[in-house]
Amino acid sequence: MVEELASPGGEVRVRVKQPLLPRIRKSLWRFITRKPLGALGAASLLFVVFVAILADVIATYDPNQMNSSTFRLLPPGSAGPEAKFLFGSDEFARDIFSRVVHGSRISLYVGITAVSLGTLAGTFIGVGSGYIGGIFDLVVQRMIDTLLGFPSLILAILLMAVLGASLNNVAIAIMIGFIPRLARVARSSSLSVKENDYVLAAEALGATKMRILVRHVIPNCLAPVIVLSTGFLGSAIVAEAGLSFLGLGVPPPHPAWGRMLQNAAKTYQEAAPWMTIFPGLALSVAVFGFNLFGDALRDIWDPRMRGT
Repeated sequence: MVEELASPGGEVRVRVKQPLLPRIRKSLWRFITRKPLGALGAASLLFVVFVAILADVIATYDPNQMNSSTFRLLPPGSAGPEAKFLFGSDEFARDIFSRVVHGSRISLYVGITAVSLGTLAGTFIGVGSGYIGGIFDLVVQRMIDTLLGFPSLILAILLMAVLGASLNNVAIAIMIGFIPRLARVARSSSLSVKENDYVLAAEALGATKMRILVRHVIPNCLAPVIVLSTGFLGSAIVAEAGLSFLGLGVPPPHPAWGRMLQNAAKTYQEAAPWMTIFPGLALSVAVFGFNLFGDALRDIWDPRMRGT
């Protein structure tokens, strides 16, 4: 595609603009060659998302379907009443493969919901605190210091004890633990952004504080916040598994990976080790992918990390 540009002197310059598809391919190849671990993490994430979207097609059984007691604790590859138990069966003769596949939906839902809402709330709180300043900033930062005094998992356990076990409550409990950390990063970015000339010019022209925040400050504070939130996705999945393992997460009979590990670890770790191996592998792949991809994004978007 050829694009003509008129210069101030009246000269006509020609710029060749590549089609969209070759540019995407070139960017992907550059990312793969420069950040191979990040590309591996992205591939792992795509695989988990693909499995979650097509869980109803991929799963060979209903994840909560209980079969005859003769099919209890069968090893991987054993024949079942309808199809093979690819990952074996559990103590209720349920197909572990189907439960692992459907468990990816729960983990992704909790992780993405908690991080998305936490990023939204943390960004507005942190940017507003840094830009407005004064007493408002002082009060908000003391509240954030109070939340930071609690470890994230302990805070989530306390909230789950108050809210009760449900899928949405798990996401809310994990989200609240992320807000103070994201707010701190957003505040530090807003303190530098608000001193830029374009923000001072907008203030001189009479723009309202809300308009300046939405149009100028927040968009220029998003890069470090997005990088941090991408890394938090893996932490959110681990937190959900930890709460489920402690019996405070997603209630049964939902096939959460953490609850599957809890049920197996109590009694069947030696008699049926596949009950812990496959949910643990699925959890590891998801967290592994999010962490590697988040590190790659940090290296790309953080100017201090470029070239390392």
